[in-house]
Amino acid sequence: MSAEEINTNAEERMEKAVDVLKKNLSGIRTGRANPGLVDSLRVEVYGSLQPIKQLGSVSVPEPTQLLIRPYDAGSLKDIEKAIVASDLGLAPQSDGRVIRLNIPPLSTEVRKKLGARIKELSEEARISIRNVRRDANKAAETAQKAKEIGEDVRDDIKDTVQELTKKFEGKVNEMAKKRDKEVMDG
Repeated sequence: MSAEEINTNAEERMEKAVDVLKKNLSGIRTGRANPGLVDSLRVEVYGSLQPIKQLGSVSVPEPTQLLIRPYDAGSLKDIEKAIVASDLGLAPQSDGRVIRLNIPPLSTEVRKKLGARIKELSEEARISIRNVRRDANKAAETAQKAKEIGEDVRDDIKDTVQELTKKFEGKVNEMAKKRDKEVMDG
């Protein structure tokens, strides 16, 4: 592998780790309504599991309420069932056309649990990033031993990968800090 390939591969994989964290953090609720709360919810409709956003529109009419308007009225009961079965802890209220989800304020205990979950998720992302660094450094060592690149190039790759690691860990820390603040301030 060339130096460019090793660096590009490392950067792409680190970016993916950050994207996964972003998706996971969007599912952590704050005291405010956020369509991301139900994004990961899958609903069994027509014999298969579908993401909720493919079955209806999710909007935020008030800061503490989500409104789900199914595209097909026949899937309303299935969506309700999926919400009740989920670990969101929300009680759906249906009028036959739309489902309203009132987001209750978070207790201090729940906020602390969510804060701990944010820390877990961000640590997982940092570990992924460090694993990418390890793999890239190993690829550089292997390429140097195979005489594909020189020692100077190998060292340059390691320096570049370390810079990428710092950059992406910084992104992870910033995202976690921001989400933690949102949860704690509610």
